Amino acid sequence: MDYSKMSPHEVRQLIREGKITTQTSGMCDGYAQGNLLILPKEQAYDFLLFTQRNPKSCPILEVGDVGSRELKYMAKDADIATDIPKYRVYEYGKLTGEYTDISHLWRDDFVFFLIGCSFSFESELLSADVPVRHIEEGRNVPMYLTNIDCVPAGIFHGKTVVSMRPMTPEKAIKAVSVTASMPRVHGAPIHIGEGAKIGIKDINKPDFGDSVTIHEGEIPVFWCCGVTPQSAVMSAKPPIAISHAPGHMFITDVKNSLLKD
Repeated sequence: MDYSKMSPHEVRQLIREGKITTQTSGMCDGYAQGNLLILPKEQAYDFLLFTQRNPKSCPILEVGDVGSRELKYMAKDADIATDIPKYRVYEYGKLTGEYTDISHLWRDDFVFFLIGCSFSFESELLSADVPVRHIEEGRNVPMYLTNIDCVPAGIFHGKTVVSMRPMTPEKAIKAVSVTASMPRVHGAPIHIGEGAKIGIKDINKPDFGDSVTIHEGEIPVFWCCGVTPQSAVMSAKPPIAISHAPGHMFITDVKNSLLKD
């Protein structure tokens, strides 16, 4: 089934029914997608401050009211506890489970953060004739833990996570121009070229997602990634935190074009 031409509401309904449990790259062409982090209210202010100090990694799209699963701005008739294909649960920094529905785990003190995702600018790249290899190959985007420190805030600290898309140097120049206009979904690349310079030991072995083919004459282009909050959670070790599984995003009702500067 071609999910790229379906509406966000239709795809979210299929996700809610458990009929879609895969990564969401390429779905609902033209609509913004979001990363997720859910925390108890006690840790929510520290994380909000963390997002403000690390805006390229954690550009906020929406913050929920305490105890609320409802989105007010980025989607209608949506439930943050059921409308993501796969969730991850961390307890004291350790991954303890993956679920397609977290309704049974929801608490009255939870606050959700919806964070901009680089999947959102991929349709813009494709429109500009810039290749997106993981879409071509039907894979999840490769993501890597780097040696780049986040700016700490309260209990939260850790290393920046990046996503990678290979392309020729000429296409990379165009990609910089396209994505720089979209800071709410990570903006311009953070690094271009050799991954070892930002602490990546093996470009063919991503820490999250899938490896993709890098053709002769291409270079890796790295963007800040919304999996960075999971890195911060693993470092800070709050009692509980819930995130999306890498690549399994919330699809909003908002067009990518509305997130441009």
